[in-house]
Amino acid sequence: MDSANWSDRPAPHYLAPGVTRSAKIVVAGAFGVGKTTFVGSVSEVTPLRMEEPITEASVGVDDLRGLPHKTTTTVAMDFGRIHLLGDRLVLYLFGTPGQTRFRPLWEGLTEGALGALVLVDTRDLDGCHEVLSLLEEQQTPYAVAINVFPDAPSYPLHEIRQALALDPDTPLIECDARDRRSCVYALIALTEFLTTRHAPAPLVEPRS
Repeated sequence: MDSANWSDRPAPHYLAPGVTRSAKIVVAGAFGVGKTTFVGSVSEVTPLRMEEPITEASVGVDDLRGLPHKTTTTVAMDFGRIHLLGDRLVLYLFGTPGQTRFRPLWEGLTEGALGALVLVDTRDLDGCHEVLSLLEEQQTPYAVAINVFPDAPSYPLHEIRQALALDPDTPLIECDARDRRSCVYALIALTEFLTTRHAPAPLVEPRS
């Protein structure tokens, strides 16, 4: 997927004066599921991207099926920022690399996170199981967002919930990582879940 068009929205480089809380949110998921695109689409500041070109060393290691145009891969993290709740809450977004060999980095990025948004591709539902297992082990609450690729099969949400063995109260939504509005709705769903099911949240830091 291509990154969003930055000319479509303002890009403030400061925190809104009304901010009273901030939170760290991890954007996780399997390789090629759209995490970098998601962070780029929703961030109000130019995202920090730590990517490297895909080389022959990845042949036989990274599954590029269904990703013929993918030429780079995240090797550390993506970082972005967005205001929510009428600019009273600022979310700091940390996108993880997708390959399982980066699991130690996943563990570091989820430390101190209020919650996680896990992106899923219906062409490879099994790809997210290790991420979900890690979040469960670390007791990090999460929501799942199905990134709607044009050529991906569509299934009823209850079937996907069953296939991923999600708890009944875990948010499960659809989004398009290329579309900012869609990404914002996904983050709102996660934030509402965190504030209603896991409040009071000590990891949401008051603004100093």
